[in-house]
Amino acid sequence: MTPVNPPPLDRTSPPPLPDAGPAPTAGVRARLRHVAYGDPRAVAELLPRLTERQAAGLDPLPTEPAAVAPRLLRAHRQEIRTLPDDTRLLLLLAAADQHPVATHAFLRAVAAARLDTRPLEAADVAGVARTAVDGVEFRDAWTRIAAYDAASPADRREAHRLLARVLSGRGEAPRRSWHRAAGALGPSARLTAELRTSADRARAAGDTALAGALAERAAALCTDPGTRTRLLAGAAADAWRTGDADRARTLAARTDDPALNGALALRAGNAAEAFDALLTATIRSGPAGGPAQYGGSGAGRGGAGGVVGYDSARTGGPVQEAGVGRMGGRGGEAVELLALVTEAAVYTGDLRRCREAFLVAHWLGVPPPGALGGLAAAVEGRYEDARDLLKRTTGRCGPGGDPTLLIHAGITALMLGDDHRAATATLRAATAARARGTLATVAQAMEFRAYADFWTGRSRAAEAAAREALELAYATGQDNGACHLRAALAMFAAVTGDEEACHEHARAARAHALPRGLGLPAALAQWALAFLDLTGGRFPAAAARLRALAAFGPGHGHRAIRHLATPHYVEAAVRTGDTRVARAAHADYHRWASAVRSPDDLALSARCRALLAPGAEAVDHYRTALDLHARGTRDYERARTELLFGGALRRLRRRSEARDRLHSALEAFESFGAPHCAARARAELRALGTPLTPRPTAQTDPTARLTAQQLMIARMAAEGATNREIADRLALSPRTIDHHLRGVFARLGIRSRIELVRLLGDDDAPGSR
Repeated sequence: MTPVNPPPLDRTSPPPLPDAGPAPTAGVRARLRHVAYGDPRAVAELLPRLTERQAAGLDPLPTEPAAVAPRLLRAHRQEIRTLPDDTRLLLLLAAADQHPVATHAFLRAVAAARLDTRPLEAADVAGVARTAVDGVEFRDAWTRIAAYDAASPADRREAHRLLARVLSGRGEAPRRSWHRAAGALGPSARLTAELRTSADRARAAGDTALAGALAERAAALCTDPGTRTRLLAGAAADAWRTGDADRARTLAARTDDPALNGALALRAGNAAEAFDALLTATIRSGPAGGPAQYGGSGAGRGGAGGVVGYDSARTGGPVQEAGVGRMGGRGGEAVELLALVTEAAVYTGDLRRCREAFLVAHWLGVPPPGALGGLAAAVEGRYEDARDLLKRTTGRCGPGGDPTLLIHAGITALMLGDDHRAATATLRAATAARARGTLATVAQAMEFRAYADFWTGRSRAAEAAAREALELAYATGQDNGACHLRAALAMFAAVTGDEEACHEHARAARAHALPRGLGLPAALAQWALAFLDLTGGRFPAAAARLRALAAFGPGHGHRAIRHLATPHYVEAAVRTGDTRVARAAHADYHRWASAVRSPDDLALSARCRALLAPGAEAVDHYRTALDLHARGTRDYERARTELLFGGALRRLRRRSEARDRLHSALEAFESFGAPHCAARARAELRALGTPLTPRPTAQTDPTARLTAQQLMIARMAAEGATNREIADRLALSPRTIDHHLRGVFARLGIRSRIELVRLLGDDDAPGSR
């Protein structure tokens, strides 16, 4: 809501954050802004009161306003209480109509009660709120909270009852139930049943925030412990879907639901423990709680699956929207849980356990998710079977589908080397999740969209998507997803030659990943460092890092990272003269590439053959690789193949063709923003005696001398952002930002930010191009 007249409280500048107390993690800092409703005064009040576990992200932050910023709330209440009684009554009615969900009944309630709205003028004069076409606009969230909190319990109940009476339109039953329950004096089985039904209707209509409020209120009015636990689990799942991670974790702590807690651990805790919890819940969802060999106790229902959905017809407990369909019954619950188990296997990197989950699915008699079966087959070396199973999942990427089905389609498309289909699936997943208001799923979709954008040549779009997803992952409490994104940003920085950013992102990713069993981001960060070594000419260091990542054969390594690392490991091994292990790794890679028939993967396999072949024998393999690249999408890898081919041709004294290949590679690297690779291409051209001239754009546009990262930082600095503000936005340290700005100044030949503002201002002026 747009702020209105300046209030009497001092708002000229946010107070500095106190130094006392433990330093919060990046994820906690993002969530502090959420629980504080974006008010820096509330953040400053809460920060020194955080426990060490809260600051580290291990325990949820407080979510109730009185626990977040009691002093700030008290000051706002005092301000509200200075207003006339009639004004406070109208503000109470407006506040009750707007939170925790908007019910849009204020004007009808005013008309039904024949209330005079002229007393709102006093609130406008005081700068507290103002009238608008559709009701009342409060100055900020804390003023709205205070307007409600300052009223007596009896007045609040009367306000809710009045709002409930006027909500009689079609489709308004869930909101009417909310106000009826908020106006109740105490527990009520009848109201609990009504709220539960209304929560189902709200979920069916896609109003997840309302569904969560209804389920939480139903739990407060419920007298049956078992039903209360299931309602709390449903409310926790809804809160998670809408991005309110701290409320979700607080509610989940009041349940004993292994699947829900396993799903939350998958996003923010130990992924290996999450896998165990989710697989156990899957087994318990079967007949008699599962067979003895899987540890089934035979007692209790399977847990609520993860995040989101609600199947009240069966048990009243939540099931995971992100699963594969909603089949109903225990088979549907098991399938949804197995989808989460698959995600846990991908994040941990322990893909051998996919076989264990696949056997559980077989015992339960339910169809395993296609991604699970494909991964299990790949781990066993059955690559053709893996391809067929993965393609079934990849094919489910039509518009308007379930967001997590689309995410799974995107992941499997990436594994199959179909980057365009991966981009389509993940973009549709993010769009569908936004339409449903499920912010947590939006962040998950964007994790994998960044890869697809990058490999299809949209490097700047990929980095922008990754940074946006990183901010959203932190804000929605998905620290493990944020870790994966930090690793992806390390990869992007490695490819574009930004050594300092690569090391910083990789260090942060591995520090979070290793103690939490997150094999995928840990391995990806290691690949980024290895690739940085490779392109920097540090071949022994690169080979040592890549050898472990490219471990070959069924049951070894992480399939996704082994797939990424093998072509570069072969290159590093050839440079160091130790190709024995590299040849075996390439043989396994070629089997996979031949099975999935991806032009890009087959091109990289042909490049490996060229690198491993002696002298002139390599030429035909390089030509084959370039022919395959022409049918693929990975322009960056095509340019690297041309660079290697050009170098080989130079050594064979085929100067004319070498020159053509190297010029083509140089142009691609400059377009892609990979200055270190461009420098290697120039060095090869100089070795041929080829004169090099600056690009025309570098002469007419000074910013063309900057890398994508440097240009982004330069623009933020020119807009007036401090190093700390830029660092927060880009998830880097102020020291790294300072390093980049010094590089910007050196490349542009300037000495101050004032000159930077002038230069970029001229560059952006109309008609400057």
